[in-house]
Amino acid sequence: MMSETKTESIAELMDGLGKAARRAAGELAECALDVRNRALSAAAAAIRRRSGDILQANDKDMAAARERGISAAMLDRLLLNDERIEAIAVGLETVVDLPDPLGRVLAEWERPNGLRIQRVSVPLGVIGIIYESRPNVTADAAALCLKSGNAVILRGGSESFHSSRAIHRCLIEGLEAAGIDAAAVQMVPTTDRAAVGYLLSSMRGALDVVVPRGGKSLIQRVQDEARVPVIGHLEGICHVYLHETADTEMAKEIAVNAKLRRTGICGAAETLLVDRRAAERLLPPVCSALLERGCEVRGDETTCALVEGCIPASEDDWSTEYLDSIISVRVVDDVDAAAEHIRRYGSGHTESIVAEDVAAVDRFFARVDSAILLHNASTQFADGGEFGMGAEIGIATDRIHARGPVGAEQLTSYKYLIRGSGQTRP
Repeated sequence: MMSETKTESIAELMDGLGKAARRAAGELAECALDVRNRALSAAAAAIRRRSGDILQANDKDMAAARERGISAAMLDRLLLNDERIEAIAVGLETVVDLPDPLGRVLAEWERPNGLRIQRVSVPLGVIGIIYESRPNVTADAAALCLKSGNAVILRGGSESFHSSRAIHRCLIEGLEAAGIDAAAVQMVPTTDRAAVGYLLSSMRGALDVVVPRGGKSLIQRVQDEARVPVIGHLEGICHVYLHETADTEMAKEIAVNAKLRRTGICGAAETLLVDRRAAERLLPPVCSALLERGCEVRGDETTCALVEGCIPASEDDWSTEYLDSIISVRVVDDVDAAAEHIRRYGSGHTESIVAEDVAAVDRFFARVDSAILLHNASTQFADGGEFGMGAEIGIATDRIHARGPVGAEQLTSYKYLIRGSGQTRP
C-alpha cells in the first residue's frame, strides 16, 4: 500500500475500493456466523502476535504528532501501549461473543388472506467509516461491520496512519484465515484529503452509509458533503445535573469522573448544573474536588460567589465542547430549568442526573431528549462496550434508525419476507 497518492489517481483508487467492497458485501451477507466469528478470533490472535509491530508503527505516529504540536488530549487518543493493544484484541473477542445480528425475525404476523409476513434483519451493505486519531477504531469498526455482515472502507486520520495500517494487516490475516474476501475490510491507502472528498461526494453507487468519528470539523464536513446517509453526532456537550436531593459525596465522585476520567472523549461532561436549593451544600465540595485535580471551573455569578478559584463563564461556555480539563457550572432553579438549559445548549448526546428523588429522575428522563440519559452514574458510561454491545463505532444523536451507541445490531436494516399459497390481489 502507498502512503501518498497523486490527486489525479484518487478517483481510480477510490472507485476500485468501492467495487471490491460491493463484491465482498454480497458474499459477506451470506457468510455463516461461525465463519465471521472465526475471522474475528484469528484477527485478535494476530494483533497479540504482532503487538511489537503495532507499537513500532505507533511510535512513528506519536513522534510525528509531537513534532506537529498536537494537544495532550489528542496524543492520549493516539497512544497505544501493551494494555491498549490487549484491549483491542479483547474487544474483537467480545464481538465474537455477541449474538448474530443477522437473520433475526423482528416481527411476524399473518394477514386475513393467509399471507405470512416476517420482518428480518439484514446488513446495510457497504459502510464508509472516517475517523481521526484513535487507531483502535480501525479494529472496533471492522469488527462490528464484519459481525453484522457489512463490508467496510476505513479512512483513518493522517495522525494514526501507520498504527491503523499495522492493525489493518492483522484484520486481513483474520479474514484470510476464515476464507473471507479481504476486500470486506479495506483501508484507504493514502493520507491525501482528496480521498475523503471523493468518498463523500462520488461513491454513492458503492456506499450505503457513512459513519464519521472524530472532532467537530470532521463530522461537520461529513454531514455537509455526504451524498449517502450519515450515522453520527456533531458534538458531545454532555451535562451532569445535581438535584437538590443529590448525595454530596456521590455528586462529587460522579462529577469528577464524568469530567476528568478521560477529558478527550465525547462522553466527558462539559457542563455541571446545580439545583439552586442545594447550591451552598453541593457547589463548594464538588468544585473544590475538580479544582484540586487541575480542572478549570468557569461558573455563573452564583457559582463564582460560592467557589473560590472559579472564573466567570461567558455565554459561549454553555455551548462549548472543551475536550479538556475545563468545565462550565451553572445554578438552575429546578429540573425543568435544567432540562431547558440542556435543550438550548446541549447536543443531544448524554446527560446525567444525580438525585435521590425518584419523581425528579422520572421528570428529568421525560423532559430531556438526548440519546443517553443516566441516573446516579457518570456520563463516561456513554460507550457501547459499557452497554454490553462489545465495541462501538460511535454515538448517534439523530432520531431515526440508530441512536446512542452504534454496535453490530445498529449496523443492520431489515427486509420483509412474505410467504403465500397462491394468493392474488383482487
